[in-house]
This record gives sequence, structure tokens and C-alpha cells, in this order.
Amino acid sequence: MEEDLFQLRQLPVVKFRRTGESARSEDDTASGEHEVQIEGVRAGLEAVELDDGAAVPKEFANPTDDTFMVEDAVEAIGFGKFQWKLSVLTGLAWMADAMEMMILSILAPQLHCEWRLPSWQVALLTSVVFVGMMSSSTLWGNISDQYGRKTGLKISVLWTLYYGILSAFAPVYSWILVLRGLVGFGIGGVPQSVTLYAEFLPMKARAKCILLIEVFWAIGTVFEVVLAVFVMPSLGWRWLLILSAVPLLLFAVLCFWLPESARYDVLSGNQEKAIATLKRIATENGAPMPLGKLIISRQEDRGKMRDLFTPHFRWTTLLLWFIWFSNAFSYYGLVLLTTELFQAGDVCSISSRKKAVEAKCSLACEYLSEEDYMDLLWTTLSEFPGVLVTLWIIDRLGRKKTMALCFVVFSFCSLLLFICVGRTMLTLLLFIARAFISGGFQAAYVYTPEVYPTATRALGLGTCSGMARVGALITPFIAQVMLESSVYLTLAVYSGCCLLAALASCFLPIETKGRGLQESSHREWGQEMVGRGAHGTGVARSNSGSQE
Repeated sequence: MEEDLFQLRQLPVVKFRRTGESARSEDDTASGEHEVQIEGVRAGLEAVELDDGAAVPKEFANPTDDTFMVEDAVEAIGFGKFQWKLSVLTGLAWMADAMEMMILSILAPQLHCEWRLPSWQVALLTSVVFVGMMSSSTLWGNISDQYGRKTGLKISVLWTLYYGILSAFAPVYSWILVLRGLVGFGIGGVPQSVTLYAEFLPMKARAKCILLIEVFWAIGTVFEVVLAVFVMPSLGWRWLLILSAVPLLLFAVLCFWLPESARYDVLSGNQEKAIATLKRIATENGAPMPLGKLIISRQEDRGKMRDLFTPHFRWTTLLLWFIWFSNAFSYYGLVLLTTELFQAGDVCSISSRKKAVEAKCSLACEYLSEEDYMDLLWTTLSEFPGVLVTLWIIDRLGRKKTMALCFVVFSFCSLLLFICVGRTMLTLLLFIARAFISGGFQAAYVYTPEVYPTATRALGLGTCSGMARVGALITPFIAQVMLESSVYLTLAVYSGCCLLAALASCFLPIETKGRGLQESSHREWGQEMVGRGAHGTGVARSNSGSQE
């Protein structure tokens, strides 16, 4: 025994210093060293420094339980060149979505005059796009959860591009009605770009980046109006439809660069592909990969509607559906109300004016003038302040309070419209209301991907987007039909709906501020990774090993 102890004392103790930063242990991160020591043996004789990514020599290394998750890798790699490229690519998808939506307000009056369409057919041309979006949102979410975020997004973009260009060659009304409905079906999958985008963002940058995507939406709407000013007088609406598909074409060309979500790959059991994706991001960002073994998530059924109604997510799903419904219902309602209120001068003019009992031909039409285009442009620009305000408060107040605040401000501005204010104050109130309701929409886009686990994230976002389209379908009956009966009742409906949505935001079961994306629906609420802001630079450690 004494002889064995003597031989042990003669062995050198090797100290391993790993140059890469470990994402697993706070103590190891602070020291940057891992020591292998035997009790009673002198330490500090030799030091061997390993290059980043180099394996520990077998003659010295002991088995280690050091593991990391995709969340740890994304946080360790941080925000860099890869995320900037992804931001531009995601922004192109959003810009294309905005242009396809904005073109409705330009195409409808043009066809109304050119093809001598009655008013109900003009309205149907807009409604069919929302019907397509509503019917496809859940389907695209299911495809993205079953077959991958990249797959679902690519198919939806190519679908929209194909039918968007094809609609420019529609010979008659029935053709363009069907083709624009198919365009709406494809647009329903564009929000899945947010799912893919969010899964590559570190926690500290996630809210700001998703909110800044709204800038691309605003740019898209502005670009569509400017494009119409130059194209419509000379080339006509068919060329406008073709040129409006340019952002979709750029996205389709650049799709080869887009990787599949590493979170999805891990959940679907493709560990090698997930590691390759993370290494690619680390290389592009010039950051080290975490050391250790990537945890393989438990294999789950993905994209199942029943998973949205488990005890953990039942109330979250129902409340979010109402929040998204209220957002679209109020946002598009305000857009329609703005035109009516501007034409009348103020609310009191609408409520007091007597409708002339004159026969009005439904075929009477007016082409959009340069002044009309400028009104569209200025109305669109009002969304930029909303993005900036939401960007400033979302990480201070949290997601739930930000959504609630946006709904309350919108309701307050709607109630102030009961007062007979002048044109200047009317414009100010409408712009403030639109700024905050658009900001609330973006806050919902931040919260929804954060609250659902990877297995149902795309489906959750898809169903919420579908409920938003239901709100967009219903709101014309309030903002146009009910407005003719009572302007005050119309304003009360929008104000009351947003007050209820503010309460729904407060009652959401969980706040996602400072919370990592949940990987598995089987984990308890307390097991999600806590944000580093609450624990300095440390990282939650998991020694559970692989779930195989």
C-alpha cells in the first residue's frame, strides 16, 4: 500500500487550460481551467494548454459529464455576422408580405374603374386574400413543425412568388380573384420567418431584433406606394404586381444560404446537423463553440394541435388567440376608420351628417390621385414611432405589460375621438393610436415564439396568425357598416375590445422577459433556462446527460 502511494506521488499532475469558454459551469468560466488532481498529490508541476476545439489527450483525460444545450450554444456564440445576414433575409420576407398587403388598397380602386366592377366585387377582392391567409396559417405552422422551419418558409415564399406573378396576367375578374386568394394562402406562411429568426437569436438581442423587423414592414409599405406613383400612370397595375414580387424573388434566390434551425434538428434527433449548423454560426461570428456534449432532446410528436391545449399551455393559447384577434381587428379597423374620418373632417361631422337619399351607382369610380398616394404614405409612416417606443419599453416593462400598455393607449385615443376635435388633433390621435397598436402587434410577435416550446412553436405562431386574420375579416363590418349607423358605437367596440385584450395580456400565465426558449414541452415551467441578466455571466448547468 505504501509502495503504491509512493508511486502515485511520483506521477505529474497535469493542469488543463481550455482556451474556449465553457458554457456549463460558472466556476469553470471564471477560472478557465479544469484540474485533474489526486488527493495527497502535489499540484502545479506541469501545465498543458489545449487549442480551442482540441481534444483532451486520452492518457490524461477522465470522462466528463460536461454538456450543453442549443440555448447555451446560441448564447455563447452571441450576435454577429450570421445574425446580421439572417436579419436582412428575414426582413426581405416581411417587406414582401407588406407589399402584397399594401397593394390591395391600390389594386382595388384601379380594377373598380378599369373593369367596371361593382362595389361588392371590389370588397371581395380584398376579403379573399384574408380568407387565404386565415385558412393556411395553421397549415404552414404544422408543416414547419413537422418538416422544418426552412422547408415551410421556402415553400410558402415560392408559392406566393409564383401566384403573385401569375396574377399579373389574369384576363378576367374571376381569374384574379382566385389567384389573389392563392397569394393570400402563401402569405399565411411568411410569419414562420419569425420562428426561424427567433431560434437563432441570443436572448438579449431577441426582442430588439424581432421588433426591428417591423421596420422592414414599414419600408415595404412605403416602397409599394412609391412604386405605384411611378408605375401606375405609365405601365399599369400588371407591371406593379410583377415588380412587387421582387423581394420574394430575392428571398428565393438567397434561400440556399439559409440553414435549418438547430433547435428543430436537435428535437428531430439530427444531432450532427445541429452541431454543424452551430459550428458554422460560430465560424461566421468568430466566436468559440461551447465545450462538452450537445444534449439530444427527447423525441416528440411535432406540430400537434393537442399540444397547444395541454395544462401548461391551455390558457396561454386561448388568451393569445384573443390578443392576436384584437390586434388585427383594431389595426385594420383603424386603417379603414382613418379614411372615413379624414373625408368627414371629424367624428361629429360623421354623426351629424344626414345621408342624402340619392341613387348612387355602384359602378361610379375614381382613380387614385397623387394626393391619395401621399395620404397613404403619411399614414404608413406613423408606424415608425410605434416601433421605437415598443423597442424602448419591451425589455424594461416586459412583454405582457408592453402589450397591455399598447392596448390601453389605443383604447384611450379611441375614447378621446368622442370629443369633437379639429383636424389636427384628429390626425394626432389617429397616428398615436396606430403607432401603439402596431407596436402591440410586434410585441405579440416577440412573445409568441418565446412562450411555446420548439415542438409547437411554429404551430402556435401559425394558429395565432390565423386568429388575427379572422379579426381582419370581421373589422370591415364594424369600421364601415356599423359606422353608418353609429360612429360612437363603432369607437366603443374598438375601445372595449382593446381594453379586454389589455386584461388578457396581464392574465397570461408567464412572462418571457429574460427567459430562454423552451426546447421540450415535457419540461416543467421551472426548468427553462433563466436569463443571464439575473445571474451575471453564469449559465444554467444541466448534468442530466443525453435524453436518448
